[in-house]
Amino acid sequence: MRPMLATAATHVLVGPAWVHEVKWDGMRVLASVADGAVRLSARSGADATVRFPELAALGGLGTDVLLDGEVVALDGGRPSFGLLAERIHVASAVTAAALAADRPITYVVFDVLRVAGHEIVDQPWSVRRELLERLDLPAVAGPWLVPEVYADGAALHEATRVQGLEGVVSKRCSSTYRPGTLSRDWLKLPHRATRSVVVGGWRPETGTRDRLGAVLVGTPGAGGLRFDGRVGSGLAGAAGDTLRALLGPLAADEPPFAEPLAREDAVGARWVRPEVVVEVRSLGRGAGGRLRQPAYLGVRTDLGPDDLTAQEG
Repeated sequence: MRPMLATAATHVLVGPAWVHEVKWDGMRVLASVADGAVRLSARSGADATVRFPELAALGGLGTDVLLDGEVVALDGGRPSFGLLAERIHVASAVTAAALAADRPITYVVFDVLRVAGHEIVDQPWSVRRELLERLDLPAVAGPWLVPEVYADGAALHEATRVQGLEGVVSKRCSSTYRPGTLSRDWLKLPHRATRSVVVGGWRPETGTRDRLGAVLVGTPGAGGLRFDGRVGSGLAGAAGDTLRALLGPLAADEPPFAEPLAREDAVGARWVRPEVVVEVRSLGRGAGGRLRQPAYLGVRTDLGPDDLTAQEG
């Protein structure tokens, strides 16, 4: 099963038909608990169990459930995707165990899709929320929490802005859960947009041949890979070296973008097959549809280019 996704909104919904939650900056994870064993799935459907060994303690729930939530890494009480990035692409159980001790995560559980072995995706959000609270997750020791929900979305949106949080997700109380769909029953309103994009090329750092200075990124669509601009901020040091190593084996002779790039973007670029997904933060889009002041946050090995086709904006 793949998770239900929220549609981008332009304003906070009001009225008793809606509830509102904090929008968390992390990795979406479904946690299936059966017979004491826990299996974690990324948004793409890929098995993510080895990456977060501390969530094995969910087996202590003692019932067959399927949870939906966001894995976050907290920095001073606020989620930091940069801190989480290294844990997302771990494939070794030994490395994952070491990182679990050094860089702890929290699983923010905001929905339940199966209870006592019975799927409840056809139940309204209000019923699923009640069943989630009945599970009493805090009674089982582990790094997870069930977030509060709020009636006043506008007040929550302002509070998250002041506190430096990512934004708000509004949910229709009567909404069923439609796996793998982009739903208008869930609406997200971030303060500073983060999004996943595909790397189609890179440019060397000035004065070097092989050190990565910037990546050229795009968003998949019906007409091919739309160019979103260059991203250089956030690539200094180890972050750039890690990404450069991933791009090396993907070298290509031609740019993968649907439209020809302007000379100032194309000159000196090294093209790659569009397979690596990265997370960037920006101020939205500017002239020509390019991302405004984008900054690199990390690699999304939990996502592939096909997972981005439902992205809006």
